[in-house]
Amino acid sequence: MIATSSLAVLALVGSSAAGPPAVGPDTACVVMDMNIEDRLSPLDSLTFEVDGHPVKVCYGRPSARGRTMIGGHDVPYGKLWRTGANEPTMIHTTVPITVAGIQLEKGSYSLYTRPGEQEWVVILNRSITQWGHIASYNYKVRKQEVGQARLPRERPEQHVELMTFRAELATNGGVVLVLEWEQSQIRIPIATATGTSSTF
Repeated sequence: MIATSSLAVLALVGSSAAGPPAVGPDTACVVMDMNIEDRLSPLDSLTFEVDGHPVKVCYGRPSARGRTMIGGHDVPYGKLWRTGANEPTMIHTTVPITVAGIQLEKGSYSLYTRPGEQEWVVILNRSITQWGHIASYNYKVRKQEVGQARLPRERPEQHVELMTFRAELATNGGVVLVLEWEQSQIRIPIATATGTSSTF
């Protein structure tokens, strides 16, 4: 747990209908405002196993609600995005893993993106104490970036109203973390740093 008065942790079981059930011992979601019941974009989480070890993704789930979000005023192409709402999306891992080829030691990381029409940039950062808005991504936070990766933008089969993360088994035995919202989809490969065996 992070020792700071502005943060709290909340254990959530993955409730996304599109995702697999939570498995194994759970980690906690970091929240910076305990009044989560009144949020327009609910806090959610997804837990899956990589080589028998739990990995958890915590994120706020915004809805389009008739707006054009990705590529619009709120999430413009080419600009840094918290990849959700409220706090930045966070990944908690109990073992070293690679995320889109970026090597992560065990621990907690924030996940940002820069959406684009053809490709997205995925950014992993060690800092998890900042609010998700781009104004909070200051010099001190930027210095803690672990790495960036480019992934092709794909399209889901139909419009996705509520931003969703789900996990799929990859053909190489690893996991693909799928992010879908509106007319955009990106597939983020995840594997252990020393292997690819994964289960749900």
